Amino acid sequence: MRPMFLTLFLTHENLLLHPFRADDLARYDQLAEQIFKILSDDETLRFIPEKRLLSIAAAKQWLNGAIINLHSGRNSIHFITCKNTGALVGIVDIIPPAVAKEYYHWHHYPFFIEFYLDANEKDKAIMTSLLPLIVADLKQQGIQHIAAVINRKNIAARKVLGKSGFIYAAAFDPIQDFYELTYSD
Repeated sequence: MRPMFLTLFLTHENLLLHPFRADDLARYDQLAEQIFKILSDDETLRFIPEKRLLSIAAAKQWLNGAIINLHSGRNSIHFITCKNTGALVGIVDIIPPAVAKEYYHWHHYPFFIEFYLDANEKDKAIMTSLLPLIVADLKQQGIQHIAAVINRKNIAARKVLGKSGFIYAAAFDPIQDFYELTYSD
């Protein structure tokens, strides 16, 4: 099955946004450790504790799932890496409508976007810089409706979404809000 959209390859200043690449196989263990660092960090997961990984083995399982999902068209994990060092500084997950239906109960299903940053990269405007590029690339691919669900106490994520054109649409559940961005031709 072909993915519903093309993967993203973006460059911004000292950062790359990319899916799992063939050359990432050579650093598979290191990448799994970096994923574990991000998805086990209390600061990163303050508003999304359900995403917590408990071990390197769980990070490897998560990475294996990300690779399979990318190639089967389920969702598309992209890594934000430093150009100079190759260090993983963040993760972006793009979830197509058919997969969103499996996890969210909502009246319509756009493409959803989720992002996680290494806590050490806080206050560097990484997502403020990258999210407009991601949105522009998705728009160019014909994706006209993108959404995000965030904890309403996550002020930083609200600001990032707002700077990229997302608007508050509705309360999603007792603790999260639904933000969306829609383009029309």
